Amino acid sequence: MHDYRVLDSEIVHRGWCYDLTAETVAMPGGGSARREFLDHCGAVVTVPLDESGRVGLIRQYRVPPKELMWEFPAGLRDIPGEDPAVTARRELAEEVDLAAADLVKLGEFYTTPGISNELVHYYLAIGLTAVPEADRHERTDEEAHIELVWWDLDKALAAVADGEIRNGVCALALSLAKLHLNA
Repeated sequence: MHDYRVLDSEIVHRGWCYDLTAETVAMPGGGSARREFLDHCGAVVTVPLDESGRVGLIRQYRVPPKELMWEFPAGLRDIPGEDPAVTARRELAEEVDLAAADLVKLGEFYTTPGISNELVHYYLAIGLTAVPEADRHERTDEEAHIELVWWDLDKALAAVADGEIRNGVCALALSLAKLHLNA
């Protein structure tokens, strides 16, 4: 196996949750190639599962595609050293005012490894309870209008197939939840 050594690395742009990085990498045959990618802090996604077996989806505006998208509570791993499960619990509380008795790790996957090193940790949240009103997070910006909607899991998977759910992270989370529940 070839050793793809990094010969040079440069931060082209610093962003709020990622840096645009350019690296020159040793390629097979003696050459090298420069590749630009997003050096991302990573993220978590949490699939809330209620006592009836429904999943809690939110609809949130996303600036890059310029549309409202169905997705699960999720967030950046923007606190250095924080355990991903702790981040998942925090985001669940902040985005949908829920606490989970248990989190089940469903996996961790790269979103777009050709252009980013963003690694997303997937969790299933069970034993849900409401966060007390006095402890709730004040949502702002795109999060100010988040609404939690409970979906039948099979209906949500069908919504992926028919294009109603177009967020790839959400689609994978639904598949992982279904696989876990059918195991």
